[in-house]
Amino acid sequence: MTDLDNAGTTTAQIDRPWLDASLPVDERVALLLNAMTLEEKAGLFFHSMIGISDLDEPNKTFGMPSAREFVEGKRMTHFNLLGGAPSGREIAAWHNALQRLAASTRLGIPVTLSTDPRHSFSDNPGAAILAGPFSQWPETMGLAAIGDEELVERFADIARQEYAAVGLRVALHPQVDLATEPRWARQVATFGEDPDLTGRLGAAYIRGFQGASFGPGSVSTMTKHFPGGGPQRDGEDPHFAYGREQVYPGGEFELHLKPFEAAFEAGTRQVMPYYGMPVGTEYEEVGFGFNKSVITGLLRERYGFDGIVCSDWGLINDTEIFGQPAPARAWGVEDLTPRERMTKVIEAGVDQFGGEACPGLLLELVADGSITQERLDVSATRILREKFLLGLFENPYVDEDAADRIVGRADFRAAGEAAQRASITVLTNLIGADGASVLPLARGLRLYVEGVDPEVAGRYGTVVDSPDDADAAILRLHAPFEQRDTVFENFFHAGSLDYPADVVDHVREVAAAVPTVVDVVADRPAILAPIVEVAAAVTLNWGASAAALLDVLTGVAEPKGRLPFDLPRSMAAVEASRPDVPFDTADPLFRFGHGLSL
Repeated sequence: MTDLDNAGTTTAQIDRPWLDASLPVDERVALLLNAMTLEEKAGLFFHSMIGISDLDEPNKTFGMPSAREFVEGKRMTHFNLLGGAPSGREIAAWHNALQRLAASTRLGIPVTLSTDPRHSFSDNPGAAILAGPFSQWPETMGLAAIGDEELVERFADIARQEYAAVGLRVALHPQVDLATEPRWARQVATFGEDPDLTGRLGAAYIRGFQGASFGPGSVSTMTKHFPGGGPQRDGEDPHFAYGREQVYPGGEFELHLKPFEAAFEAGTRQVMPYYGMPVGTEYEEVGFGFNKSVITGLLRERYGFDGIVCSDWGLINDTEIFGQPAPARAWGVEDLTPRERMTKVIEAGVDQFGGEACPGLLLELVADGSITQERLDVSATRILREKFLLGLFENPYVDEDAADRIVGRADFRAAGEAAQRASITVLTNLIGADGASVLPLARGLRLYVEGVDPEVAGRYGTVVDSPDDADAAILRLHAPFEQRDTVFENFFHAGSLDYPADVVDHVREVAAAVPTVVDVVADRPAILAPIVEVAAAVTLNWGASAAALLDVLTGVAEPKGRLPFDLPRSMAAVEASRPDVPFDTADPLFRFGHGLSL
């Protein structure tokens, strides 16, 4: 309960007039900004990772301080939630405890929690999180394979409800980069290779998360990675120094902006620039987060974007991940000190430092005149306005009972499972001598399976131990990738798209014994020519359970997936293609839009 004076004004509103919801948001922002110390303003600029744990417990895996040190010591109020918990209630309860900690500070500024995608099958601490208690859907690329704007908006609306129920109010997505380089590690979270499809589906995604009007029920979208992160030299990812260069041999820099134009029209609230540095363009050859010609010149001035710009994670300071060195992604400015890097990011037009937690360094730059207080206020105003519009000052807490009901609700799970089945893409389906196609498989067959839970497969037939004893075989493969040196690197599947010879030989051996269906988890477009030559049927998925796959293979569900990219025929074709140009691999094995019905 809050005390009231005779005029009906709360005591809190007298002490903290920005809490008066009857005032215009811009006035409330100005009142709060005027009350803030430099230290409190500086804390707004840092958007770091946090995990669900005791508020006084540091996160040793990522070298992070405790939540209490973040909030009370560093005065930070923006965090990207790593990992999860077994239930929506547990996430909600932890969130409420964090908000109570924030409410106890001098000004009581509420926390804004963000998250990477967490509704699918990926588990990468630098990009995505397993669904856990949330409804489970195909990856973004799988939504693109279905190609239905209404479905994408429905997914995003469900995800919005589940996020908001536990206190997650910023989505560090959608990713509207174009997957024009087949080797790139991040493409599974995109809508594929086609700029028009990406723009349409990206806009639907934003509408679903933010709602018809942006406000207390919304989740703010941070569209990434401006100005398009697909054209990587040799397909390498700029999380790592060997992938720092983005190249445009086809002169298609502007094409990669098209999906962002659709995102701006849809009203995306925030933008994240990528790590990469453009090479051979009119823009400065430094990472996009440091790049004034891109952030101010292109994003702010040409497109008129006045929302929050948050850098990608870890531009300023070297660190460790899983106990191994992780240098700052300061591409093109490696020779600058952390002070100089921070200055350059601010001067570029960025508002927040993703993955950093060093407000003391920013205060030093203000103290010595490198950054003005007026410049701080420009970004602080944007950041505070978002908190007010999200309704966090009115009610930062969530209903823990409601979180338990909403997160993973039965109809949400059913919708996600239906999308998994629909997204499966059938590439080939041979017709036998009797004129019948291999798919759909009859129920009750003797099945030899690899990569499929035998218990699940047993619901559709009898699982046997050898291909020689089977009527059909089902092999699930992952798209190939090369092992790299560090734990963190190996979360980013990169390198050759060719299967090793032993994998191809094994598929041939099984296929020689029994009609064989090969299903591929296509987080990258594998070179499938040697598989297609011998398999009775080949399917692709972008996140589908064994049950979803078997429903499709046995005709219980109809696959609707169509390729969201060209599937290259060979690595030679991939290496000869221009990484900025869509559909540039010569003589693809299957073209964009290919997919069979059963």
